[in-house]
Amino acid sequence: MLESAKPLGSPLASKRELPLAFVLRQVDWLLVLGIAALVGYGLWAIAGVTAHEVAGQPHYYLAKQELYTAVGAVLFVIAAALHPDLYRRYWRALYLLAILMLLLVPLLGVAKRGSRRWLQIGSFQFQPSEFAKVLVVLALAGFLADRGRALRDRSTVFGVLILVAIPTALVFIQPDFGTALVYAAVTAAVLLIAGTRWLHLGTLIAATLVGAVLVIWALPALGVQVLRPYQVQRLTGFIHPSFDPSRATYNVAQSKVALGAGGLHGRGTTGSTQTMLGFLPANTTDFVFAAIGEEHGFVGTSILLALYLFVVWRGLRALAGAEDGYGAVVIGGIVATMVFQVFVNVGMTMGIAPITGIPLPLVSVGGSSLIANLAALGVLIGVQMRCTGSRQRSR
Repeated sequence: MLESAKPLGSPLASKRELPLAFVLRQVDWLLVLGIAALVGYGLWAIAGVTAHEVAGQPHYYLAKQELYTAVGAVLFVIAAALHPDLYRRYWRALYLLAILMLLLVPLLGVAKRGSRRWLQIGSFQFQPSEFAKVLVVLALAGFLADRGRALRDRSTVFGVLILVAIPTALVFIQPDFGTALVYAAVTAAVLLIAGTRWLHLGTLIAATLVGAVLVIWALPALGVQVLRPYQVQRLTGFIHPSFDPSRATYNVAQSKVALGAGGLHGRGTTGSTQTMLGFLPANTTDFVFAAIGEEHGFVGTSILLALYLFVVWRGLRALAGAEDGYGAVVIGGIVATMVFQVFVNVGMTMGIAPITGIPLPLVSVGGSSLIANLAALGVLIGVQMRCTGSRQRSR
């Protein structure tokens, strides 16, 4: 995939930092504008979806989301300002930070709805697994950069798998099956971008399928339960929606009703009975896309998906223009993370993907997801503008 690019260990730019004015000219301002538009659209949509959630306080969730956006914007600027060489040089420290945060969750974490996924500092709660996503991407890119010319060796693939297996296992036991799937998707994208042999990729795919069969069918048949009962019910409801004794598909059914009721232009904030009357569960988080569909219809959801598509397109354009392999892996890993989350979240609202609890990036209510995604996109911008600056200056 990166045969024509410079080796992963080559520098992104000279050790001397480029002048600020020159660097800013290399920024993909269309990508920045697309990110801002996506965040703005999300805030506008959340204002309508949550207007009836708290009696007498129609802007309760919107105010919190605006605060999270402000924090995320600061991290976005900081992440973009830092030179990618820092991420690459200290990738081990970033990886250890991710593991430490995830290790603290079962020890000091706050439990909600049967899961222990949050850490609390004062009055602020955050979900370490969201921030660990970008840290793991940076760690994998740094590891591959250190491997240099040995990218196609089996030892490199094993190294990547070991690095990912630890945070994935820590997230899985929280339990957070959805985020664990995100790590798996990122691993596949990183290995593909790094130029892993097709034989190795095929072997990994086969091993993944065998593992899925063991976890879902073979081990439970032997009396060994790996998944939690509610996770089994979700998978069973997805595979056999007509067989639903525990009503595990209730959320999906209500989501489909909401999407269908929205029609072309939507019912508006006052006429959306599924959302306003509470028939649609998790309408501000997991099923916010369905709530937007009911309020703003096919037109509203199409605009939202078009904004995602625009951001992804600009991200892939930055990936294609990256001369340095390290930058390509970072950009590709971040883009793959967003694409996978959007696909799964939107898919589960339509019943074409199982319910996993993955939030809709930059839209779902919640500080951890919004802040972490903005920070990741800031890293992407930082890598993109220096790759471009390095290429143009060398001409």
